[in-house]
Amino acid sequence: MDTLTTGDTEKLADTLRGELITPADPRYDRARQVWNGDIDRHPPLIARCADAADVAAAVTFAAGRGLPVAVRGGGHSVAGQGLCDDGVVVDLSLMRAVDVDPTRRLAHVQGGALWQDVDPATQAHGLATTGGIVSETGVGGLTLGGGIGHLMRRCGLATDNLVEADLVTADGRLVTVDAERDPELLWGLRGGGGNFGTVVRFGLRLHEVDPTVLAGMLIHPLDDAPAVLARYRDLIAEAPDALGTILNLRLCPAVAAIPERLHGTPVVAIIVCWSGDHEQGQEFLRPLREFGRPVLDTVAPMPYVVLQRMLDDTSRAGDHYYWRSVDFGPLTDEIISIIVEHVARITSPLSAVPVYHLGGAIGRVPPEDTAFGSRHATHDINMFGHWSPDRDDRDRHVAWVRDFSEAMAPHAVGKYVNFLNDEGTDGVREAYGRRWQRLVALKRRLDPENVFRYNFNIDPGSPDEQDA
Repeated sequence: MDTLTTGDTEKLADTLRGELITPADPRYDRARQVWNGDIDRHPPLIARCADAADVAAAVTFAAGRGLPVAVRGGGHSVAGQGLCDDGVVVDLSLMRAVDVDPTRRLAHVQGGALWQDVDPATQAHGLATTGGIVSETGVGGLTLGGGIGHLMRRCGLATDNLVEADLVTADGRLVTVDAERDPELLWGLRGGGGNFGTVVRFGLRLHEVDPTVLAGMLIHPLDDAPAVLARYRDLIAEAPDALGTILNLRLCPAVAAIPERLHGTPVVAIIVCWSGDHEQGQEFLRPLREFGRPVLDTVAPMPYVVLQRMLDDTSRAGDHYYWRSVDFGPLTDEIISIIVEHVARITSPLSAVPVYHLGGAIGRVPPEDTAFGSRHATHDINMFGHWSPDRDDRDRHVAWVRDFSEAMAPHAVGKYVNFLNDEGTDGVREAYGRRWQRLVALKRRLDPENVFRYNFNIDPGSPDEQDA
């Protein structure tokens, strides 16, 4: 790696329409903050880019000096992939524009946009695409790694709706890809993460989604979880694509949507989004809503954009996070017992265990059509460790996540790459499965020097290995 000189840095700063922030800048500490306060890295340069030309300049500068590039889109990566200690951060936070083409049902979304930028813009036309369940999540990271959300069973994953993209490659070129122009690269972007370049524009397919959906929460005491989850399992076995559900087992959060009497109590919540006919949805959900002794039922017609923000208060920026996940099949009695047992040992009132119901449109995409690796899973469980920044007991929360993950491992049928954390290359290879060699070949073509390595990395190997 070449040594950075003041002259070089000043030359890059003069090139950018945006801003170049160094450790000497009074804005530096704020600029290096990301959503997960557990991440504390000190990049030598942060290029806050205003456009694609800025991105190309920053990437060319870094690659020419043997420096890696970390790409910060929404900055919402639990693993902190938008920051590095030894390279250039390409910060896209100034690039958040969304342009909707309702005729083509296509959203053109800049690389730094958040889902809170996309949803209102598309819903103004009665359209939507699958987005994250926290509105401050970045479009880029979610889409490139898969992209689960309330609409996924009806509309597919976010990555399934990526139909074109503009990206800056490791050699500084700005290229456009779609089904005709470099379809292999489009395949890799659809689940392969940020390994192949910096995406500065996403072209996302949109679907007709009424601005009002049938949505809300059903909350039961955790003591009732075995019976409630068994009933839930029976219902979703015949669920149409219009139904999206997320289980959430935790201590009830102190948020405005939940009565104070429930705050801090152990619960199992079923978060519902029915995006079809409301009368049909009410009828389908009736057996679940009438089962057991729910302590809260808020399911009612709700603006989709409100649903997309409903969980924001449980995911505060600056708190500390650590997570892992497991993809698995049916919600068996044994798996229910494991989940309930480990939730009962939860170490923080902020931690949670969301369980996402997959299937539907996700499972109908042929497995080899995208780089995403878990088409056959029925559920994904996320062991979501979350604690306040003033706590000094990180090890205890991390141990709870890891123990939970190990208990679920015998039931795993895969891993969701966006929910990886510190599992290393073995975890990344497991997430991609038989797609691994194809992804390595694409990485060798696009980024043989592994300039883009702050991601769930697909290592192209040494030059000798590449020539073998």
